[in-house]
Order: sequence, then structure tokens, then C-alpha cells
Amino acid sequence: MIDICVYDSSIGELVLAAKENALVGLWMKSQKYYFGSLKGEQTKNGTTPILVQAKSWLDRYFAGEKPAISELLLAPEGSDFRKAVWAILCEIPYGETITYGELAKKAAGKIGKEQMSAQAVGGAVGHNPISIIIPCHRVVGAGGSLTGYAGGIEKKIYLLTHEGVNMEELYVPKNSTAP
Repeated sequence: MIDICVYDSSIGELVLAAKENALVGLWMKSQKYYFGSLKGEQTKNGTTPILVQAKSWLDRYFAGEKPAISELLLAPEGSDFRKAVWAILCEIPYGETITYGELAKKAAGKIGKEQMSAQAVGGAVGHNPISIIIPCHRVVGAGGSLTGYAGGIEKKIYLLTHEGVNMEELYVPKNSTAP
């Protein structure tokens, strides 16, 4: 059984999903890969302890606090490779960014490879099922291009600005891959 609820945030409506008392999803309405591959019977109870905790976490995040990701039990569903990339995303400090290339180097090291494609890592980042909490918005393209955000480029800019990222070196490319 998947328990879902809606959370009204400063970037719009978010949908949270829990399964077996772990958070398995957090999506922005109309984002790419909305609800991903999550399958199962759904209920809109929204009162499971993890959903209450996640809403409190989001309240604090949007109020300008820096709640720790480790406060929440997360169980994103995906391949081992994607889970490894999502774990690295959780290591990116609040208010900082990392490039897809840097992320690819870290992912390669984590799985014992010499190198890895930034595009493969980008695919895993794009399919992150727990937006904001697993901070995929902190990943930028080479040279500071703001590209590839499933929630939309304006939301990525909002989240980075909210976290105090220096936006002077970041830019939206003319042919952006972000919606």
C-alpha cells in the first residue's frame, strides 16, 4: 500500500509517497517522471509517521533551516546504479553545487570503475524519485549551466537561490534540456 499526500510549498504543490513507513517519493506537480515507476494500490491517508516527518522537514527547509537528510527514512525505488548516484546526491552540502562530470567521477569510484559517463549519471539524477530531499537540484552542467532539471528550470533556480548558492557563475543555456 502506498500512502500519498499533498504538500503546498512555495514552489507549488508537492506530492509525497510513503511505503512501509519509508518515504519513496516526492514530486512536483507536472514534473518529468512524475510518480516514476512506483506501482501499487494507493491511499490518500497522509498521516503515516514518515509523511508527517517529511512535511515537517519541508516546513523547516522552506523556512530557511537546513534539516538533515538523515532525519528521514528514505527508500527510493530504482536500480543499484541509480541508488548509488542518489546516495552521492545526499552528500552534496546545502548551498553548494556539483557538476555532472564531478558526480560521474564520484559514482565511478563508488562502484569500482575508472570512469563513468556523465550522461549515464544524468539519467539517474533525472529519475530521482525524492526531489528536494535528495538534492538533485544541486547538480549543474559543466561551466555552471543550469540544465536537466525534471521539475523545471525556474524551480531549480528557486531552490538554489533559496539555499544561498552564488548564482553569478550559473546560467541558463540557450538550448536548455530542462523543461
